[in-house]
Amino acid sequence: MSCTQFRFAPTLIAAMAVLAIVTGCPPTDDDESASTGFDDAVVIEDFTDQVVIPTYAWLAAAAGDLNDAVAALTASPTETTHAAAKAAWVATRMPWEQSEGFLFGPVDTYGIDPALDTWPVNKTDLDAVLSGPDDLTMEYVSNLDPSLKGFHSIEYLLFGEDSEKAVEGFTAREFEYLVALTGELAANADTLASSWTDGVDGGEPYGDIFRGAGTNSAYPSLGSAAQEIVEGMIGICDEVANGKIADPFDNQDPNLVESQFSFNSLADFSDNMRSVRNAFNGSVPDAETAGTGLGSWVESRDADLAAQINDLIDQSIAALGEISHPFRDAILDPAAEDTIIAAQAVINELRVVLEDDLIALVLE
Repeated sequence: MSCTQFRFAPTLIAAMAVLAIVTGCPPTDDDESASTGFDDAVVIEDFTDQVVIPTYAWLAAAAGDLNDAVAALTASPTETTHAAAKAAWVATRMPWEQSEGFLFGPVDTYGIDPALDTWPVNKTDLDAVLSGPDDLTMEYVSNLDPSLKGFHSIEYLLFGEDSEKAVEGFTAREFEYLVALTGELAANADTLASSWTDGVDGGEPYGDIFRGAGTNSAYPSLGSAAQEIVEGMIGICDEVANGKIADPFDNQDPNLVESQFSFNSLADFSDNMRSVRNAFNGSVPDAETAGTGLGSWVESRDADLAAQINDLIDQSIAALGEISHPFRDAILDPAAEDTIIAAQAVINELRVVLEDDLIALVLE
């Protein structure tokens, strides 16, 4: 059961209690004062089948390609295979970053998020692993601290500290580590995808649980599932504006920048905002899926609010595009300060609208 439900259940129960006191009886379907909150099962089904499952399938396929590209680099280290491995890393970031608008369910309960995407890299301990005597197998990597595996350890080894690593700079131990790291990342991506479609370790597929909102204890109402979607959107807006951007910018510390070795930070942030749009509109254009999104339901209740949310998402992506590249240099450049602050402001404006207006409409 998600924390979101614990967070909002008391509010909903309290609202129902007040309604009962005022009217003298519990709310019914026939009562004009009964809740008019979220009630669209198709939105929940399409969020599952047209957004979450296709995004995780895309991630699993891309992670497998990255593992293959690293194997090719290891077998034949050339500028071409090195460039292909770096391109595969960037390609795998897209579905992952576009999934960060819904970091609930198995990605949280199985610890997959930290295993895939912990940063900053612990370069001191990573160098110690490379200089140590242990065989660098997938089993060994799976037992390492998250700061020594996942996307950003792979990024550090592929791109180098200054993003200018040459293929001649790889050691045999780095190749061994890369193969194990990308193998573990691909296995985790497969587990994440399967957890929604087939279930893991005998568990019920999470897609069935989410589609079954209103008929199970995990999501006792359609509204509780809609709240989960909105909470995911709010969470990534907060993380981008007040974590991914604010932490390195406020501290003037490039070491706190996500994806600093590949110079992919701004692409990551933009894909995070696309994940908000995908969750709201029930589709993933990059995966060629389309469904009925929460935005359609919102439009039927408050067209101005739906338009405002979509406009702020577009403004957020546009504002990120105004920041000079790479982000790790922009945070130290006084000339880039206004663009960084402007991007934070519009993403935070979106977050507040989601927190205040969209949640209120879903809970109405």
